[in-house]
Amino acid sequence: MRRLREDGTPDKGKGFLIRQMTVDDMPAVMALEKASFKNPWSTELLGRELQHDWSTILLVEEPRPEGGVELLGLAIFWIVHDEVHVLNVATAPVHRRRGVARVVMEEVLRRGVARRCSLATLEVRRGNESALNLYRSLGFRPVGIRPNYYVDEGEDAIVMVLDF
Repeated sequence: MRRLREDGTPDKGKGFLIRQMTVDDMPAVMALEKASFKNPWSTELLGRELQHDWSTILLVEEPRPEGGVELLGLAIFWIVHDEVHVLNVATAPVHRRRGVARVVMEEVLRRGVARRCSLATLEVRRGNESALNLYRSLGFRPVGIRPNYYVDEGEDAIVMVLDF
């Protein structure tokens, strides 16, 4: 797993910055959600996640040449007892295939290991081959199916688990 330096950038990364979301990030996160998903998370749901002790929203950003940063992606996950549960991973469509989801998932898993978790779980759309390939490459394995999990699209979810 790639380790992060103290300044928040990956050791051998692509200049990505990873940090926790704050309320001030809500407009940019909502824009990312709407660009990434047919059924994005709502402002209210994201706001609730920011208030739970067990929930973390990590943002992946990249410095802009003209100054400031651009939001590239995010991961929302829970750490409850000894388990990491990944709720959402999103990458802005224009930044896909750049390693954004990989770098944020590696940080999620690093945090799980640091908290002495024994496993990580997630659900992924059956038809999302890119995500399935990423999760397999990180060591996740399929353990079940949740029929019609994504109700609006009528798509099944594949439940995946990673043992630490």
